[in-house]
Amino acid sequence: MEECEGLGNQAVPGLMEAGARMPVYFLCHGAGPWPWVPEMHDWHALMAEGLRNIPLQLARRPRAVLLLSAHWEEPVFTVQSAAHPGMLYDYSGFPPHTYDLHYRASGSPELAGRVQQLLAQAGEDVRADKQRGYDHGMFVPMAVIYPQADVPVLQLSLRSNLNAAQHLAVGRALAPLRDEGVLIIGSGSSYHNMRSFGPVGRAPSKLFDDWLAETLMQMTPAARSQRLAAWERAPGARVAHPREEHLLPLMVVVGTAEQDQARRIYFEEAFMGSATLSSYCLEAGA
Repeated sequence: MEECEGLGNQAVPGLMEAGARMPVYFLCHGAGPWPWVPEMHDWHALMAEGLRNIPLQLARRPRAVLLLSAHWEEPVFTVQSAAHPGMLYDYSGFPPHTYDLHYRASGSPELAGRVQQLLAQAGEDVRADKQRGYDHGMFVPMAVIYPQADVPVLQLSLRSNLNAAQHLAVGRALAPLRDEGVLIIGSGSSYHNMRSFGPVGRAPSKLFDDWLAETLMQMTPAARSQRLAAWERAPGARVAHPREEHLLPLMVVVGTAEQDQARRIYFEEAFMGSATLSSYCLEAGA
């Protein structure tokens, strides 16, 4: 996959019209810089297909993407505010060329200000960061979804306390962005235990994935949020997520679409030979 040039922060006519509310997504972003490593493509074939289909599912092209990556934590919620963020190669052990990739999407200082406004109104401490670059939780899925890098993207950090209920609440605060042409994406994984890929992880990953599917697609909105806030009680929870940073982007996404229906857009029962993975879309009338 070649490096991509962005077209800048261009407003798209019609995004503010009635019926323009964007869906939201929780995406498994896969292993390292896999789109640029041919040997990893077979592992990620189903994931790649699911990511490529996302633009086809949108009624309108987004004005911008707000993305929460599992790979950025701060003491308070922090938003990228650079007009042209750089790159952060936050992985190790991959081919040399994967440390010279460039996903050249523009940022959106204007949207960064709007995010700060919404979170401050909700009583959250929030700050801006002009220095941090795009991490692979952002540029890996976005390079498949929008390979031309022609939609502005900015990242919002997780809060390092990793409190599920607080991340659900932050999602509620960000919900108005869906009516402003912003596509909100949580990038993590429904299973993330690097020591338990292989046969040892097969059963617990399936248990947790089944619980997650039931929670997202069968529960009432109130019950869904309650179960997610107490996710550690789920079968296989702490095997699937010894540390919850890869699950928390889901909490924010669900908070932004708390009354909407969820559908699974990607499902695999033997990712890397073992783990069950799922990605989801939430939208009205799904």
